[in-house]
Amino acid sequence: MNASDKRRARRFPMTLPVAVKFEETPGHDRTVHTRNVSSSGVYFEFSSPLNIGTPLEFVLTLPEQITKGSAVRIKCVGKVVRVDHARGNGDSLSVAATIERYEFLRET
Repeated sequence: MNASDKRRARRFPMTLPVAVKFEETPGHDRTVHTRNVSSSGVYFEFSSPLNIGTPLEFVLTLPEQITKGSAVRIKCVGKVVRVDHARGNGDSLSVAATIERYEFLRET
């Protein structure tokens, strides 16, 4: 059985901006980009190390091209479940995180 057989949801390759907040270290917020997204998690690029189990809060922005209307912002809460180090580049990390709960944000 390969890794894709174990996935709970279909992955969609898309590069979206993600604003990430770290519950354990307030003030270290950053914006990163996704590599792929599913209904149960995201996979994105980081330049600093994260530990498996680290709780995260992040806001995904789905652009007008995807929603066929105005951009939609989704606030997600989850945790890091995997960290992959890029081959040949010690500064780049790919992080898989769950989406444990989410809510759509209304523009004010």
